[in-house]
Order: sequence, then structure tokens, then C-alpha cells
Amino acid sequence: MRVIGIDPGYAIVGFGILDYTNCQFRTISYGAITTEAHTPFPLRLNTIFTDLSEILDKYKPDHMAIEKLFFNTNEKTVINVAQARGVTILPAVQRGITLAEYTPLQVKTTITGYGRAEKYQVQEMTRTLLKLKEIPKPDDTADALALAITHARLYNSVLCGL
Repeated sequence: MRVIGIDPGYAIVGFGILDYTNCQFRTISYGAITTEAHTPFPLRLNTIFTDLSEILDKYKPDHMAIEKLFFNTNEKTVINVAQARGVTILPAVQRGITLAEYTPLQVKTTITGYGRAEKYQVQEMTRTLLKLKEIPKPDDTADALALAITHARLYNSVLCGL
């Protein structure tokens, strides 16, 4: 199975693409879609939609794992992130890609075995599981890879005896 993990945002959208076969990971690609701060917000959304559409067409994932949105104290930020998340999900739905949502707690527990793990612990374990030389940057990219690992493991937990 091929999974794309997405860490949604409107300044940076992290993505990570993995193949998961016979309970083994193979890293296909990872990176970030970025938008400039002073760009009108609708144009930022268009950039996210267009760039992610191209990534989905190029790599053809079967599944998308995306972080669940949680409310914080900044209402403007959460509304903007929600809009960006919507234009992130839309191209996956248009292509018939199976969508799964995970909370940070689920990711931390799946990756490290500990729901209160620090961000660096999750990133280091992600690097180790994928046999990468260094932790991917920006952090949003490492988070997206962790989401992809989480989905692959949970989706195939019976098959792999996890």
C-alpha cells in the first residue's frame, strides 16, 4: 500500500509518501508545500490545492493520513488551518484516495509507544523506522511521515501482528 501523510497548514503543508509492503516501510518522497506570508489567503489555498494535486497525480497514493484538527485559543488561526485542511483533503477525495484522520496522541502512541512523547522523540523514532540519515526538515515534513507510518501500522495491525 502507498500512503501519503499530511501535516496540514496554510504556511507549510508537510507531506511524506511511504510504501508499506510485508510490514516494511520504503520512503518514496517527502517535503513541504509552502506559501508566502503576504500572499492573499485565497491564492495560498490555491497553491496548496494545485501543488498537492500534482503530488497525488505523480505518486498515486492509495491512502491519505492527515492530522485531526484541534481547536486552540486563536480562532483566526484555527479557521485558516481548517480552510487549508479542506483544500488538502479535496484533491484526495476527487481521486478516490482513502482518507484517515489521527490525533497527535494517536501518532505519538503508535510511533513511540508513549502518548506524551516529546516532538523530538517522535521525529527520532520516525527517522529510525524509515532508516533515514537525519530527521526530515521542516518539522511539518517529519510530522507528515509520522502520520503515514501511523496509518500504515494501524491499518495493517492484524496483518503485521502489531
